[in-house]
Amino acid sequence: MARTDNDQCQDPGQDAPLSRPLTRRALLGTAAGAVALSALQWTPLGRIPAAHAASTLSAPPDFPAGISLYQQTFQNWSEEVTVDGLWTCAPATAADVVTLANWAHAQGWTLRPLGGAYSWSPVVTDATTPTNVVLVDCATSLTAVTVNAGSPASVTAQPGVTMDSFLATLKSAGYGLTAFPVMGYATLGGVLATGGRGTGVPAVGETPPSGHTYGSLGNLVTSLTAVVWDAGSSGYVLRTFQRTDPEIQALITNVGRVFVTEVTLRVGADQRLRCQSWFDVSAADLYAPPATAGSQSLAGYVASSGRVVSIWFPFTTSPWLRVFTPTPKQPWTSRAVNSPYNYPFNDIVPQSVSNLLSEIVAGDTSITPTFTAAQMDAISAGLIATDSWDLWGWSSDMLVYVRPTTLRITSTCWNVVTSRANVQQVVSEFFAQYQAQLAAYQAQGLYPMNGPLEIRVTGLDDAADCEVPGALGAQLSPLRTRPDHPEWDTAVWFDMTTVPITPDAHTFTGEMEAWIRATYTGDYGAVHAEWSKEWANTPAGAWTDTAVIGTDIPASYTEGQAAGDGWAAAMATFAALDPAGVFSSDFLNRVFG
Repeated sequence: MARTDNDQCQDPGQDAPLSRPLTRRALLGTAAGAVALSALQWTPLGRIPAAHAASTLSAPPDFPAGISLYQQTFQNWSEEVTVDGLWTCAPATAADVVTLANWAHAQGWTLRPLGGAYSWSPVVTDATTPTNVVLVDCATSLTAVTVNAGSPASVTAQPGVTMDSFLATLKSAGYGLTAFPVMGYATLGGVLATGGRGTGVPAVGETPPSGHTYGSLGNLVTSLTAVVWDAGSSGYVLRTFQRTDPEIQALITNVGRVFVTEVTLRVGADQRLRCQSWFDVSAADLYAPPATAGSQSLAGYVASSGRVVSIWFPFTTSPWLRVFTPTPKQPWTSRAVNSPYNYPFNDIVPQSVSNLLSEIVAGDTSITPTFTAAQMDAISAGLIATDSWDLWGWSSDMLVYVRPTTLRITSTCWNVVTSRANVQQVVSEFFAQYQAQLAAYQAQGLYPMNGPLEIRVTGLDDAADCEVPGALGAQLSPLRTRPDHPEWDTAVWFDMTTVPITPDAHTFTGEMEAWIRATYTGDYGAVHAEWSKEWANTPAGAWTDTAVIGTDIPASYTEGQAAGDGWAAAMATFAALDPAGVFSSDFLNRVFG
């Protein structure tokens, strides 16, 4: 939910809804010329300095002197949200953010953190009249990173640093992370705000390394500093929260409701990983029911390696399966790499695929099976042509592989929190339902899903991983543990994607969401939406199911938690730390009440 891929500096639920849909003409135009999709990379559009003759908006009243202010167009990851001429500023220091907060409070304006814009959710309140809101660009100056070596080690960073830069700094000092999002241009603030995670659980027999976690990246937070209201001084101030402070439970995964200016996270020694890609393991074997599942089942690969990513294109027979295995020494069959983004074919759309996409956008969705098969063929051919099917390198070189130039898709994602013993059952049931629903739509001549179904398995947030005695958990993390179900130690993520504006997509994903919530309940499991993606779908679009927003999601963060330690407690913390809603928006008000 946030513009973030989340970004508190990316934009998780960071602002409000109301957007300009991506038109068929616009999407067709990008598809037709998409041999290299560099034109799709997000860049600041139409930047106009304040007081410039070309400015189309009235300047914010009495805006603080010395802080860069300009108009620019905002566009989110899938390009479905495009808003022209938003006021944007670039604070140089955390103190500048405090100044901005007190200015906004006095003027009745709101502030929205801006980072990489790698999320799917809307970011502003009104696409036609974006007034009384200023985007706060974290990525210009709030990018410092300091590694604190020792035992245990940690890293202190500001929210605007990209994950590429953050991980590279850790790597150069000999440290790394187990799990993090695959988009290196996402900002750290956005990843944390939306509960960003990666993939992986301990393989059978693997000893989890110190300073690492298999849950969300935020589970490693030891302290953070945020801009919050201080009643004593009647103004906003910087305040540092430790992992043992009750308020930090709402701030770690804050969905953009507060502004974090600095965070310290526990880190551990970097790991070498081997990544093997397979495209000849059938979906029937990988997603088989537990009774017939063998070594080539998804649970089988999870048991042997712990880290698995499965990408299945609708109407194809075999997925792109990536298996990551901790491997200290280079296997003789593996190609060593020293930098991320090792699947260049992922950023290039062959002309044949581009032509098919153009036809789909033009209205011929019946060629979807041909389109998805062509995508899978391009991947298998690309793995061979680039010698990328067996790679070996440091963690960040293996686990970061999505550039801003990849084909833009829209995504609905939910996880199922359950026990590890249930992983294959969860996967098998979901895949059977997904296929059945695709077939039911196909029988009506409808093809709403033309992007891959991605399945990942992760651990949950064990607060002990941050190595702070008495550490408290993140109340709004989709990977929070359930005290009433200590046997639940795993999350299975289902990411359903399609090209924006594909007819019936929101109806399809809304029906799948309802099935997920109805199926994985009771002692079997619980479900959470991924904040940075689309959710609460109805035929009217994403974030339109009021029952899901008003009842199901709050309940999912309350059930099974100790009294006073759920959704309501997080909401109370936000209200206490930002009573004027300076860091809120219409969208967040609708979600949080």
